[in-house]
Amino acid sequence: MFPLEDFFRNSPQTAFQISPDGRHISFLAPYKERMNVFVQPTGGGAQPVQLTFETERSVAGYMWADNRRIIFMKDEGGDENYRLFAVGIDGTGLRGYTDFPGVRTQLIDDLEQVDDEVLIAMNRRNPEAFDPYRLNLATGELRQVAENPGNIQGWMTDREGRLRAATAIVDGVNTQILYRDSEDEPFRPVLTTNFKETVDFLEFLPGGREVLAVTNLGRDKTALVRMDPATCRELEVLYEHPRYDISGIYYSKRREVLCSVSVTGHKGAERHYFDPAFETFRRRLDDLFPDHRVGIAACDKAEERFLVYVGSDRTRGAYYYYEDGLAPRLIAELAPWLPEAEMAEMRPVVYQARDGQPIEAYLSLPRGKEKNLPVVVNPHGGPWARDTWGFNSEAQFLCSRGYAVFQMNFRSSTGYGRAFTEAGYKEWGGRVLDDITDGTRWLVEQGIADPARIAIYGGSFGGYAALAGVTFTPDLYACAVDYVGVSNLFTFMQTIPPYWRPLLDMLHEQVGDPEADHDLLAATSPALHADRIRVPLLVAQGANDPRVNKAESDQMVEALRGRGVEVEYMVKDNEGHGFHNQENRFDFYRAMERFLARHIG
Repeated sequence: MFPLEDFFRNSPQTAFQISPDGRHISFLAPYKERMNVFVQPTGGGAQPVQLTFETERSVAGYMWADNRRIIFMKDEGGDENYRLFAVGIDGTGLRGYTDFPGVRTQLIDDLEQVDDEVLIAMNRRNPEAFDPYRLNLATGELRQVAENPGNIQGWMTDREGRLRAATAIVDGVNTQILYRDSEDEPFRPVLTTNFKETVDFLEFLPGGREVLAVTNLGRDKTALVRMDPATCRELEVLYEHPRYDISGIYYSKRREVLCSVSVTGHKGAERHYFDPAFETFRRRLDDLFPDHRVGIAACDKAEERFLVYVGSDRTRGAYYYYEDGLAPRLIAELAPWLPEAEMAEMRPVVYQARDGQPIEAYLSLPRGKEKNLPVVVNPHGGPWARDTWGFNSEAQFLCSRGYAVFQMNFRSSTGYGRAFTEAGYKEWGGRVLDDITDGTRWLVEQGIADPARIAIYGGSFGGYAALAGVTFTPDLYACAVDYVGVSNLFTFMQTIPPYWRPLLDMLHEQVGDPEADHDLLAATSPALHADRIRVPLLVAQGANDPRVNKAESDQMVEALRGRGVEVEYMVKDNEGHGFHNQENRFDFYRAMERFLARHIG
């Protein structure tokens, strides 16, 4: 049996990127149990140079600003108020640019065409709205380039780094695209749609008068189209899939060519190619690593040197350095201590919900075992997200302890078209929970699950689903684990971050309006029906969580303990929405291991 820590400890090296000139490779690696930025020459040999020395919390994200400098983000204690810093690749010149209390920084564009500048957004002026700024990395000067009237949710630049488009919320639930031909002009509205409709600009094409966009206007699944941004008129439908939404494109900026489009299928990415040269290149890569997921993690500006990620459902994966025509060179394995041959398989399966709707799901079984197993049902967070096929540390850990793990893409999950996602609106405790329940019962019918040994575990919305499962189907589960989960739909909406407030009317349509849908929210809030819960719970919460306030867990635990229900409560004072510090992850999964062993082991 592998130690618990092997599944959840930091990778020795991960998150690889390459400099624009291709001469250096960067990565994150542990320093005093926190992930920090390192750089080394592409050819290897030289000792890596450590650029950051964070000890309180890992670097949240980083990227190359130019060939000489890396920018990175960090927050405090999980509050998600990210601040921007930069450091030279020789380890000198560390400086902070947006070190403002209570302010969150977002990156809009790295402005690779402009030396020493990046385009960022901050909610410094108004906590609810993000204004765009040009940041001079050499001087630290911040120049505001537009003012957010309060409803703009996103900004977009063209190929020259000029701010040309924005997406706003109007009338609470309608989305409006704003556009201008140049930065000398004011933004003007060009399209207003309901928030359930999608028009996303992905890439300005050469000349700046057309964009590649993803849209579901007039259709259920999103399609990739060529569009006039000044009118949002579709000029050409380039690709649409009959079953799945578009998940991404690959565009060559050097050659100015659309190379491919992809969707996320039941077992990984499915690609359609537009460029024969890129198709040959990609198929050559795939042939080098059969039966694995192969992704282009990064490339230099000349598109000659590539960092390639190779993984599967049974390995956390590895990074390779690759130049076309040469053999790939292994750079790092992400978890070399977990042999691929000894990990569990993640099986794509489909079951029928009670109304006949097919639900795609993933079943991971302990190696060599098929029937009458203890099972952990693990609904994903969001709920506007989805599970995908690939390596899952939690599933592998639980399978190694003898549990089967079941994950499903219930209604509300994304990637399956509008109708499927919208079928879950205002149905958190209805159809969505029914889909999870039906999947659990399917496991019993198939003889996979021992009906007396089923647990339900999830984080965020998955935590809500775990609480709802043991509240509204109390005979189905033997115990539950709630990780930063919503317990009371009324108090949840009262404690959202300030920058979510412009989206509150949309949230009311997706989850429920506390006034118009009062009875619905009251009926589906687990904390208001804690008297129905009869099984033990483990609850884990970050004290600084900006999305699911600690009060969500507090009130649930108080209600259960008041009735004498067994509940173990773990709170981490230096965490937010999920545990990111390694020692806290270890504590949580140790507690989960003990808890499951007692109740379904």
